[in-house]
Amino acid sequence: MDSLERWQRAGLLDEAAVARIRAFEAEQGHESRFGWPVRIAIALGGVLLGAGILLFVEAQWDALSPLARFALVLAMVGGFHAAGAYTLERFPVLGLALHALGSVSLGAGIFLCGQIFNLDEHWPGGVLLWAVGATAGLALVRSWPQLALTALLWPAWIGSEWIVRTELVVNAARPLAAGWLLLAIAYLTALTPDLQTPARRSLHWIGLVAFWPLLFFAMAAASESSHAPNAVDSPSWLAGGWLLAIGLPLAVGYGLHGARVWTLGIAAAWVVILVAICANAGGSLEKEPLVYVWCGLGAIGMIAWGVTESLPSRINLGIALFGVTLVVFYFTNVFDKLERSASLVVMGVVFIGAGVLLERTRRRLVRRVSVTP
Repeated sequence: MDSLERWQRAGLLDEAAVARIRAFEAEQGHESRFGWPVRIAIALGGVLLGAGILLFVEAQWDALSPLARFALVLAMVGGFHAAGAYTLERFPVLGLALHALGSVSLGAGIFLCGQIFNLDEHWPGGVLLWAVGATAGLALVRSWPQLALTALLWPAWIGSEWIVRTELVVNAARPLAAGWLLLAIAYLTALTPDLQTPARRSLHWIGLVAFWPLLFFAMAAASESSHAPNAVDSPSWLAGGWLLAIGLPLAVGYGLHGARVWTLGIAAAWVVILVAICANAGGSLEKEPLVYVWCGLGAIGMIAWGVTESLPSRINLGIALFGVTLVVFYFTNVFDKLERSASLVVMGVVFIGAGVLLERTRRRLVRRVSVTP
């Protein structure tokens, strides 16, 4: 029974209203069948256009005077935005793509201007200017590509500032990696059953794609013990870093979910404890059983989170994390303890059995949340 039937039985809609709604949704579905191919073609065309222009500029760069270079940079940034403004009302998808190219070109323009005029400045300042420009574009255009760029650039600026200012601080990479990982988790939870806007979908995909590399980065940064010979311990810098690493993602989560941010607080505790476990393991990270236990608990928690909020994507992520944990544990702790033939046989049996079990569990959980009223 779908929602319309429930509303009709409850007396909220009559039969004529239900028929009109179904007819409208059918028309929308028919019109949107060609939407994704067009969007993919425009996105690919925008990337190719931007790459072609940048290659052309690179080929002619040495032959241009500084003034011509600066004018070319301004034309590149302003031209994309002008074309986007012209086409936004006539062809919205193309207009959004051109505006996105303009915001991306702004970053290239900022750093090219530094090269043109031989500016020896604080390089994270360029990232800050780029983030400010992307935020201004978001305020003017209010589209998901601008939001995605803004959501990437501000953490990049904070991270670049942190790297430069804590270059000689021992273990400074730990709060940075933990903060980025927790922010990726906050982004991937932006999508909820009742909030499926394009903006939230873009944040969701950013978090989903960034989760895996940031997870491995956090574990590697925590277990890394080498540092510069003149590095110093600075508890005040580390305390401030951990405050930002936890506070900023929680602030983002509060903006996305309000009072339900407490679930993200549990994820923050998991990330902090994971970093502590990896730091304690040090160079023997792959041999530390507590790492695998904690990752397995995190996978189960992600699955439970997805079941609670009826989101198959989180269930799939949790199942994938659990499977990766099992695979890594087998290769690092079991594979080399058996003979070659026995290890391959056991590996095949374990992988087939675990794969079937995990897939059945995933399908059952996804089916369960899909039929939840």
